[in-house]
Amino acid sequence: MGLFSKKDKNKYLHGFAKTNDSLGKKLKFVTENKKQNKEDFMEQLMVTLIEADIGYRTSELICDKFFETCQNYYYLFAKDIMNFLGQTFREVYFEKPDEPIKENPDGPTVILMVGVNGSGKTSTCAKLANRYKADGKKVAVVAADTFRAGATQQLQAWADRLEIPCIAGKDNEDPSSVLVKGCRYAKENDIDYLICDTAGRLQNKINLMAELEKMHRVVAKEIQGAPHNTWLVLDANTGQNGLSQAELFNEITDLNGIILTKMDGTSKGGIIIAIKNITGLPVRFITVGEGVEDIQDFDFDMYLDSIIGELRHAN
Repeated sequence: MGLFSKKDKNKYLHGFAKTNDSLGKKLKFVTENKKQNKEDFMEQLMVTLIEADIGYRTSELICDKFFETCQNYYYLFAKDIMNFLGQTFREVYFEKPDEPIKENPDGPTVILMVGVNGSGKTSTCAKLANRYKADGKKVAVVAADTFRAGATQQLQAWADRLEIPCIAGKDNEDPSSVLVKGCRYAKENDIDYLICDTAGRLQNKINLMAELEKMHRVVAKEIQGAPHNTWLVLDANTGQNGLSQAELFNEITDLNGIILTKMDGTSKGGIIIAIKNITGLPVRFITVGEGVEDIQDFDFDMYLDSIIGELRHAN
């Protein structure tokens, strides 16, 4: 786990406050009794996990692993339960290890941002750009969501505010042609990160697949290895619907990460564990506010501490 300032930790705690209400505090009953019968607890645990939007499949796996971990205990004390749960959550999340974010050592690192309309994709492009700029990197954005009314203007406004280049085309222009312009600009101007806002239409799966395949082809021709990262932006409020989106996009394009938005406004933070368990895709970043600085690297330890930390350390 990376180093977090007190401010960063407080932002995480705030971002998962509603998830804590739905998951952490619903588990508080285990601290109210000195010990719990294991069979009774398992039934209550399954219900609580499902209500926290972890989903049936992943909740069942967590319960099975939890049962295996504590099989030699007839009674479970509150602190033991929370420690066992923390261990089980970790095992489920990291059943498939996270791969590092891909970087291009020989030129611009190209990031394609995909996701349905309304997920916060365009504003997340700006937040990500601001994060890399704050790290001293040269950043540009590409407005390749050319079919959504106002998308290009929205990203251009963000770019003007951040004082970074925005490569844009005309309304209804072929998105791939805009990406080509962006890649060429990035090469000519020594850009470190090229963040590309793409279309998010799911009405026609076949058309979307063809469009995304074309995008991958054209950027690969311009910059070796591109796109280096294709990240799905999901609104955390959608819960299990977000999991369905992740499965669909993972089927039609080569995803290697998730960005979860609006974490501070949802009680469904349990979806993080479900997404990783079902799709194998790591959560790369979360957004916890509307400000351009309100994006955080996802850190599992901080996440876990945010939702059940106070109960894990209870006496």
